[in-house]
Amino acid sequence: MPLQLYERQEVLEACLSVFARHGYADTSTGMLAEAAGISKALIFHHFRSKKKLYFSLLEHCFDKTRAALRMDSLTSHADFFEAIDHLSRLKLQYFRKYADEYKLVYEAFYAAPDELKEELHEKYGQVIGSKNQLLEQLFDKVPLREGVNRRQAFELVMSTFEHFEKKFLEDIKDIDAMDEEYAQSFFDKMNGFCSMIRYGIER
Repeated sequence: MPLQLYERQEVLEACLSVFARHGYADTSTGMLAEAAGISKALIFHHFRSKKKLYFSLLEHCFDKTRAALRMDSLTSHADFFEAIDHLSRLKLQYFRKYADEYKLVYEAFYAAPDELKEELHEKYGQVIGSKNQLLEQLFDKVPLREGVNRRQAFELVMSTFEHFEKKFLEDIKDIDAMDEEYAQSFFDKMNGFCSMIRYGIER
């Protein structure tokens, strides 16, 4: 029996909430079926397994996030560091609005069950690589001092942003509890590090 588009969307949203609250390992097919208002047999019919449904949800989240953050427009920015700050703030606003998606993505990339780790890396390693390619194109516009290796400079900058992204995810496991004071402090500190990289630390 084909699952209509609007019904599929409702099923995905219902199951997303269950995975977000309980995590992959502690979510049963029965819990998913009950939340979606369909039978376990229909869950298996349309998604084949709990794992397939989980990956369908991740794909659903990535598609929504890509559309909301407009990643393809990154290279239109004139200033690399301002673009990164803007992207980071958009990402924060998005995940505060869609907290269940944040929790699902957090688990998938920072607390994934062992049985999913290899497949997650294979499936989404390219997504991360694609994002980095866009950022590298934007970084190509940054004028560097003579003698500075552009690839190494980009690696240094990306290591800094990855540090802050990981710190954010570790600090805010429950994004619903995050306040504005933390958010402003986080961005101030991140931009302070970027300024040190951009303008140097030696007097």
